[in-house]
Amino acid sequence: MGYNRPMKLLLATLHAKYVHASLALPLLAASCADIGGVTTVIREYTVNERVETLLRHVVAEEADVVAFSCYIWNIEATLKLVADLKLVAPGIFVVLGGPEVSYGSHELMAGAPSVDCIVRGEGEQTFRELVAALAACAGGPVPDELLEKIDGISFRSGDDIVTTPERHPLHDLDRLPSPFSAGLVDLAKPLVYLETSRGCPFSCAFCISSVEAGVRSYSDQRIEQDLARVMDAGVRTVKLVDRTFNYDAHRANRIWSFILRRNRQSLFHFEIAADLLTDDNIRLLRDVPPGLFRFEIGVQSAHADTLDRVGRRSDLDKLFATVRRLKEETGVVLHLDLVAGLPGEDFAGFTASLDRLLAAAPHHIQVEPLKVLKGTRMQRIARDNGYAWSPAPPYRILGTPWLTYGEVCRIETASQALELLHNSGRFSATLGAVARTTPLAGLFIDQALSDI
Repeated sequence: MGYNRPMKLLLATLHAKYVHASLALPLLAASCADIGGVTTVIREYTVNERVETLLRHVVAEEADVVAFSCYIWNIEATLKLVADLKLVAPGIFVVLGGPEVSYGSHELMAGAPSVDCIVRGEGEQTFRELVAALAACAGGPVPDELLEKIDGISFRSGDDIVTTPERHPLHDLDRLPSPFSAGLVDLAKPLVYLETSRGCPFSCAFCISSVEAGVRSYSDQRIEQDLARVMDAGVRTVKLVDRTFNYDAHRANRIWSFILRRNRQSLFHFEIAADLLTDDNIRLLRDVPPGLFRFEIGVQSAHADTLDRVGRRSDLDKLFATVRRLKEETGVVLHLDLVAGLPGEDFAGFTASLDRLLAAAPHHIQVEPLKVLKGTRMQRIARDNGYAWSPAPPYRILGTPWLTYGEVCRIETASQALELLHNSGRFSATLGAVARTTPLAGLFIDQALSDI
């Protein structure tokens, strides 16, 4: 039975928090905007809402096609929601996409009969072709031969699941319509995501970005147009999702200079590699007003041999020297990350890594146990080395040949202590006094024993 109206497409996701805003859904909507006979709406929910409430909202949209963007924090809730959705409205075509379903899609669909199709990998072009095929069939069944022509999807064919070839990433990112120019991004949110590039120059085994080689950038003109719209709207915080924003030092300076010329009140968060910053970068960063820029720097481990085992290229001495310069010469807020449970790092090694980060005196330190993500080389490394990790998202390690389960728990509780004592900024004088007589890492580890 065909549609007697335009096909309605609902793009949805479940955020971890209300303040978050989707970038993936507006990108998909922009890519489909010129397909005739399709009406598109974007709805953003949170995992904290009851499934019954979410179901009522989704059903009330009366959509013909519902597509969910899936991540480790929402996949379980999403699958519960679509299972109920299919019982209430079996005629809805359910599509999943995003990093959490791009790997192992056959197994996921075998265990989730409510899912009709999965878009794997970079989704804009693939999703556009899928939506065009669905719209062309006007509510009737889409012939298998039509779906088989779309690279990058997995779909049902009777009792079988068909997986088409992988789609190559789009080389010219400017071919993707801007969701900011189209007015599809909710700029009223306190946090808005924006990308200027895709990919990463590194190949860290534990990171999903490692599956793509190289970096692709939007043009300077496109980047400046998107940034201008965000800044002119007065967005409170803009988080750049680029995996290594400063992979090209000259490019980074061009974008930072544009922000400094145009910005009114927005704060900016960048993920950078500190050891790639140049003297020219730091000279420019001296002119950044205090607190305007926040740099997230993934140290991951302070042991070169551990980083080598996971393919992480990092000049640790230069990294920490640059962090010191940023702290002394600029007003940039510094956020340093550690990953506990990398190969070869035992509990004493982790403590030493934490000590080195604390000695650098950043504004914020984040410590997280390793997650063995689907699609990464870390899965093979973990299997080969006898890791134990949860089979359910977020795939947190439970033990390694170098860390017991009890030590993993101590590290998690130490992370809570860091958040309360160090990251809050309320105990800086006390921590400074303690640091003159004892390594600070010991304080947080000992606090972990008291089980905050």
